[in-house]
Amino acid sequence: LRKMGYGNSFWPELIHNTFNIDVQMDSEARHPPHFCYNCWRIVIQTINNTTNEDAFFPISTIVQWKPHSNFCNVCNFRNGTRKRKALKRSPPAAKKPKTAVDISRITKRKDQRNSTSILLAKKIVNCKKIHLNSKLLMLDYPNNFIQSVSCQVCEHLLADPVQSPCKHLFCRTCILKCTAVLGKYCPVCRFPCDPTECRSPVKSFVSVLNSLALKCPVADCGEEVRLGEYPNHAKNHKEKRMLHAYSPTNKGGRPRQHLLSLTRRAQKHRLRYLKLQVKAFADKEENGDVKSVCLTLFLLALRAGNEHRQADELEALMQGHGSGLKPAVCLAIRVSTFLSCSQYHKMYKTVKATTGKQIFQPLHALRSAEKTLLPGYYSFEWEPPLPQVSTNTEVGIIDGTCGWSHCVDEYPMETISRRFRYDVAIVSTLKDLEDNILEGLKCQNIDEYFGGPFTVVIKESCDGMGDVSEKHGCGPPVPEKAVRYSFTIMTISVENENGEKVNVFEELKPNSELCCKPLCLMLADESDHETMTAILGPLVAEREAMKSSDLILEIGDLPRSFKFIFRGTGYDEKLVRELEGLEASGSMYVCTLCDTTRSNASQNLTLHSITRSHEENLERYEVWRTNPYQETAEELRDRVKGVAAKAFIETQPSIDALHCDIGNATEFYKLFQDEIGELHKNLSPSKEERKRWQAMLDKHFREKINLKPIMRLNGNFARKLMTEETVEAVCELIPSEERREILRELMHLYVLMKPVWRSTFPLKECPDLVCQYSFNSQRFAELLHTKFKYRYDGKITNYLHKTLAHVPEIIERDGSIGAWASEG
Repeated sequence: LRKMGYGNSFWPELIHNTFNIDVQMDSEARHPPHFCYNCWRIVIQTINNTTNEDAFFPISTIVQWKPHSNFCNVCNFRNGTRKRKALKRSPPAAKKPKTAVDISRITKRKDQRNSTSILLAKKIVNCKKIHLNSKLLMLDYPNNFIQSVSCQVCEHLLADPVQSPCKHLFCRTCILKCTAVLGKYCPVCRFPCDPTECRSPVKSFVSVLNSLALKCPVADCGEEVRLGEYPNHAKNHKEKRMLHAYSPTNKGGRPRQHLLSLTRRAQKHRLRYLKLQVKAFADKEENGDVKSVCLTLFLLALRAGNEHRQADELEALMQGHGSGLKPAVCLAIRVSTFLSCSQYHKMYKTVKATTGKQIFQPLHALRSAEKTLLPGYYSFEWEPPLPQVSTNTEVGIIDGTCGWSHCVDEYPMETISRRFRYDVAIVSTLKDLEDNILEGLKCQNIDEYFGGPFTVVIKESCDGMGDVSEKHGCGPPVPEKAVRYSFTIMTISVENENGEKVNVFEELKPNSELCCKPLCLMLADESDHETMTAILGPLVAEREAMKSSDLILEIGDLPRSFKFIFRGTGYDEKLVRELEGLEASGSMYVCTLCDTTRSNASQNLTLHSITRSHEENLERYEVWRTNPYQETAEELRDRVKGVAAKAFIETQPSIDALHCDIGNATEFYKLFQDEIGELHKNLSPSKEERKRWQAMLDKHFREKINLKPIMRLNGNFARKLMTEETVEAVCELIPSEERREILRELMHLYVLMKPVWRSTFPLKECPDLVCQYSFNSQRFAELLHTKFKYRYDGKITNYLHKTLAHVPEIIERDGSIGAWASEG
């Protein structure tokens, strides 16, 4: 029953129904797997009479337990009229002595005895529905060949073939079934045969077997397929034989487990046993040289896996020809594994002493490699020299406020700041891109000795890093938030012979941390305008000086000149307001690009133009500071249009796609709740009703689109929320068909507008949608103004205003959008 696939829970029930004996509490010692009863009657009559091919016991009659009969053709084999004793069970494979195959004994057996045994075995296995018939072969092979590739029991083509000690070939499932019923001997020659002694045939025979061409037996198929490829072909047909016969089977033994799934204790036991084996072999064959044995085993494993390049490197290292690891690689290992200098030095000495080779590099080599990777290593010069900036080029990490000509104690700063000098950091980045620049010159067919000038476009990014607080012990009190200022080299271009600008380098992943170079780190709050001004002031002064000067730097062993264009675009809404000295985003002045108020923006959703500029903000700050017309606070605030501090960094017109998605998705999330509660009919719902609408929406999202509610809406949630699929799910909760159609149209328009501000180069990537943008935004604004007036009467969000009013003009002015506007 176990071999037939019945589970353990099925046996006691079957035995109780058949024999009226309860064996639930019995062990195999009391009722062995091979039951003693009238074998011939049980096996033969059941196979011939029952309709259920999986049942091996009569269903209608109750079978009595009987001892083995001397006349039973299964238990005792009859040789004419002579009787012989019953065959004893073979001892376990580990204890049984090997028995040589006696060919003469096999040939002397009578044909009648063989035919009876084979007929019985053939009825036992009953595999005609899971094994392939030899008649399916496409070619007309000789009978001897067909017999050699067929099972000796079922006479079908061999499936997972095994060879008995007496050199007969069987299907694995056939020999297992036969030995389970008939006993542990060969069904062909009656030679003792334990299933554990069966071995796979030689590889040459298996390859010949797998190469046989046969016709697929499935109806309406008839495709010619090789026997070895039949399992993959059978997966297309949901046939029973696909599940049993020609699929890979478990050869027995403990199931293989991944090393990581084992416990540490089990790993130690396995490794200890392996180490003892290797040590014993090394003591016997290699005079105790365990290291050479392990390296040889590893080398063989690499060769077996076709990893010949790694194997060649290892073999060269074993023969003393290897050069060890490079200093930069050793530095990466030390940094990645968090090793201190003393720990690394100890490891270096240990490896060198045990192997006799310098695989790792000493600490002084790592320090030299580290200098080449950090700013302050390469020499350069400026023409003309930068005003108020030192000509020393060997400058590493400096204090964040270094560079002020006067004391900064007048600012109430409790902060820690560190930075690189701007020009030193740019030089280090250009040296990292040296190979890319030379390759770009070659691709553009420009002379590699071209000296410039090269035009470098730099994108600057600044963003708060959130709460980074730690327990500082007895150190100084510092803010719990941090700010990071960084830059990215976006493009490097030159003029070719025709006077056209061509790019020799373009950053393909401008948002990657690999190309976003840190410039300044400060423990400060990004909303603290005074602190930000004090720390970033020297950095801004260096940037302004570099705009009117040329950098002379060796690239490819030749001095070349570089000009720089700085674009401060990687700022979000909050930081733009700080840098330009504007009021916070909750003020009545809704936009950083125009002077409109929130009330005016809600009345006129689309007809606005970009009016703010850095110079105008500086002038307005002087008016705010001096109040030349002696106006009241409200009149003065209305005159300066929300400028409340001095602007200190120029920003380009931009729209940040990530925060635009989040801001608009937050608005739509609330709009969905209002439509579920039909707020256009009831304009004053209670808090309990609003909570009920939100709970209903969250539950529906979880069931329909697997969108789980979160505490703070992020980019992934926003992108999944703003789809037409989500609107269809929301429409199931809205009772009015008219409101459903309006909501569908609103989301359709939004989906058409969204690719424009998400793409970095909209005129190249989606020109059709750019042309339709003004029409779509006007229709979107019309729906908000008419159908959703209950929500947008006198108020509108910052990003929704930018989305509807300013996107086409930002693109026209070559402002920052897509990757140019991301924070880096």
